[in-house]
Order: sequence, then structure tokens, then C-alpha cells
Amino acid sequence: MYKENLIKVHQRIKPYIHNTPVLSSRLINEITGASLVFKCENFQKMGAFKMRGATNAIMQLSDKQRKKGVVTHSSGNFAQALSLAAQSLGVKAFIVMPSTAPKVKKDAVKSYGGKIIECEPTLIARENTAKKIEQKEGATFIHPSNDMDVILGQGTAAKELLEEHPDLEYIFTPIGGGGLIAGTALSARYFGNNCKVIGGEPFEVDDAYRSLKSGYIESNTSTNTIADGLKTQLGDINFPIILQGVEMIIRVTENEIVNAMRIIWERLKIVSEPSSAVALAALLKEKETYKNKTIGVIISGGNVDVNKLPFNQKN
Repeated sequence: MYKENLIKVHQRIKPYIHNTPVLSSRLINEITGASLVFKCENFQKMGAFKMRGATNAIMQLSDKQRKKGVVTHSSGNFAQALSLAAQSLGVKAFIVMPSTAPKVKKDAVKSYGGKIIECEPTLIARENTAKKIEQKEGATFIHPSNDMDVILGQGTAAKELLEEHPDLEYIFTPIGGGGLIAGTALSARYFGNNCKVIGGEPFEVDDAYRSLKSGYIESNTSTNTIADGLKTQLGDINFPIILQGVEMIIRVTENEIVNAMRIIWERLKIVSEPSSAVALAALLKEKETYKNKTIGVIISGGNVDVNKLPFNQKN
């Protein structure tokens, strides 16, 4: 069922998304000791993979639902994705954003026509504010990661990667809310050749690592990480897929994230946000385990404030 759904979803959203480039670097291969290809979703419309899931979710709504608009809560990338997807499809978008969200992401949401409603930077505040808008406006809530239409949309990135490189042994992705890695796990199962999925996660928000160990959805008491896109937690829709389809999650330090981000900028010559660099950081941390393997890494997004690049903070 999922295989057919992924194929249908991909065909549905193709007019609204980019089939993003796949890059490689001889120097990064030498550093890791593996053969790597990078699926560059930082080149996706609005700068991240989330355009895929947002577009699919809106396209699945009825005409009546579309007239009332959509609402979500997001620290940035899904906020931008839903705003742009809604604009492309002629739908209103109400976006609940924490007051601490990067200015560059707030500005992008506004430029895509999304109406921002700010709230306190807690998950409870985000959810409660979104519920109020649902009730007041009649808008349909679309979860950034715990929604099957979103998950299937996100899975098309790995589907494209595997169509280009069908014999990948592993795909590394960052993990935050779980939509990307769940979609990746489905694509790896149905379009890969015994391809395994590995998640990268900051120590500071290691709820997914603990959830995979315990078999239950865990939470974080603090979210002190540079990877602002990974501060959310898993949901009841994506977690069963992750439990079944993700081999393991590797935790990384803040310094390891910054180091991986710098390597991507310097060696691939592309813009990557900290959350994206977590996947490469995880591979670098365990590079002996994956020596001589053929690996895909999903660069999930490139929405950064260039005035606040972490590898320049010590200068």
C-alpha cells in the first residue's frame, strides 16, 4: 500500500517541487572513508524538504477545507513550506511560530503570504495557539511531521535519491519531529535494495534516541541546541514507522554539529543549516562503522541567518 501511495504522491506534487540535485565530494569521502552522495534539499523550493509534505497535505484537502485555510505550528521550515504551498494552491495559511524563531524564517513566511501568530517557545503554547485558530477560523490543522500525507510527501526525497542511486546501503537523515526519517524509512523499504536508515540527533534533544530504546514516545525537558529545526518530538503516526524502519539513531554534540556544518559549507560549497548537518555529524562520529559503505545523506534544508553562522562565533 505504501509503495503505491508514495508513487501517487510523487506524481501529484511534482509540478510544485524541485527534483533536487545530488552532490558528492572526494574530500568528504576521504574524511569518512565511505562513498557518499548528498541529496540537497536545501535547493528545494523555500529551502527545505518540507515543501514536499506541505504540498501533498494541502492537495489532499476538500474544496470546503481549502476555502477555510490551513494552520500549523513550526519554528521555521514547515512554516515556510506550508505558507508557500498554500500560496501556490490559492489557500490561506495561519502560522503559529515561537517568539524565538529566527528572523530569517519569519521574514520568509511573510514573503510567502503566511499570517504569523507568535507564541511562547514551548510545545504546549504552540499547540494551544494553533487550536484557538482552528476554532476561530475553521482552518484545517496540518502537523509538521505527524501526518501521513506529510510523511509520504517527505518520503519522496529519498525516493528520488534511490531512483538515482538504487544500491545505497544506508541513508542518513536528521531526526526531529520524525516526518522526514519516517518517510525515508518507507522509501528505503520499497525503493531501496536492503537499504538501512540511520538517524542523527543532538544530545541536547535526544528524545528520539530514547524513544527507539524504550519503545515509547519520550520528551525533552530542555531544547538547548543550535539545531533549531530538531526541537520537536515524535508523534503517534510516525513513531511506529520509525520503530520498524530505522536501524539506529546516533547522538552528536553541538561542536560536532558545527564541525559537520562547516565541512558541508567548505567542501560541498553549499548552504546548510545546523539541523541538516546533524546527519553528516552522526556519520562522522561513527565513521569506522560505515567504512567503505555506499551512503546517502539528506541535506534537509538551507535556511540560515548568515549573520549568525556558528563557526564564526569564536572569531
